[in-house]
Amino acid sequence: MKHIKILIFVLFVSVSVKAQQLESLIEIALANNPEIQKFELRYKIASEKINEVNTIPNTEFGVGYFVSEPETRTGAQRFKVSAKQMIPWFNTIAARENYVGSLAKAKYEDIVIAKRKLMTSVSQSYYNLYANKAKQKVLIENIELLKTYETLALTSVEVGNASVVDVLRLQMRQNELQQLLDVLIQQFIAEQTVFNKLLNREKAVKVTVINELTIPSESFEDNSKVLELHPELLKFDKLYYSVEQSELLNQKESSPMIGFGLDYINVEKRPNLDFGDNGKDIIMPMVSISIPIFNNKYKSKTKQNLLQQEEILSQKQERLNKLITRLDKAVNDRVSARISYKTQSKNLKQAKNAQDILMKSYETGKIDFNDVLDIQELQLKFQLNQVESIRKYYIQSTIINYLTN
Repeated sequence: MKHIKILIFVLFVSVSVKAQQLESLIEIALANNPEIQKFELRYKIASEKINEVNTIPNTEFGVGYFVSEPETRTGAQRFKVSAKQMIPWFNTIAARENYVGSLAKAKYEDIVIAKRKLMTSVSQSYYNLYANKAKQKVLIENIELLKTYETLALTSVEVGNASVVDVLRLQMRQNELQQLLDVLIQQFIAEQTVFNKLLNREKAVKVTVINELTIPSESFEDNSKVLELHPELLKFDKLYYSVEQSELLNQKESSPMIGFGLDYINVEKRPNLDFGDNGKDIIMPMVSISIPIFNNKYKSKTKQNLLQQEEILSQKQERLNKLITRLDKAVNDRVSARISYKTQSKNLKQAKNAQDILMKSYETGKIDFNDVLDIQELQLKFQLNQVESIRKYYIQSTIINYLTN
């Protein structure tokens, strides 16, 4: 949980106070998500297996009746009762417990990994919702701006400085933006379902996102060395350790087993005879040993364990390479998002300056509504791209946080 808290903190370090809402939503997801519960149950099952292996072989009991009673000096043998218990070699049971316990520890890493992935998914979905809302806001503002232009165009038509075609073009542009707005509303509903299901709640629950996000002026330092402590890699270390414990168990199981037993034979008294041991029952303690003379099974298991350890090391290196590549891509993409955001900000400022110039031209009775539409289209493009840059920045930040915290 310590790592989870750190990860949550980093996620919101550049967000305003209202972003605490996302932290609480993540906590709800961690508590209710069925996938997390699935991995926790698997861990509990694996842990419970320790009690399963903490046993010795079944005690053997036998009862026999002599159909043809053998005669002895002390009398005829009637029936026989026996009991036998095999005992594994010293510390064999402890080796089993260690092996099963090591598998349970590897299962625990699945919980940590699943929680990290869930936190990332919830955060990414949240930022997708934010971007959608921000784009809706941009479209609404531009529709209102076009309505203002339409009013100016109607006034210009009345004085002969514009044509009805200019008015119609402005109205058609409004229709296009309204269409985009309606599509965004439907996409928000779909993403809201994704978000709510990550929290394992009804899909129609309304999600309120932060009003505004900005890209920090400075980047966070990224240290790829911490990848070596990532749960996806630690899991391979624990799997490697479990194979070591498997080999220790294999060596113990290849040792002899010792058995202790007791036979009881009921003897019937001989008639018409009187001596001290007449009808005396037979009690015979026994010790046995089970030796795996044909031990190819255990030799093969040793070779399998060695090969499995090599496989785990290869898998770990492969995963490390993928994580390094993913981290490097996320860092570069976040830098690109910052660059794009700055560029869009400059372009948007220039577009607004051009808009102000056009409005001043209207005061002199000269305005070209073709230029108005061109500037409005550019301004909308820059605004939407700016929102998209913010979304990409925070999406890449969630990936970096998943890999480095």
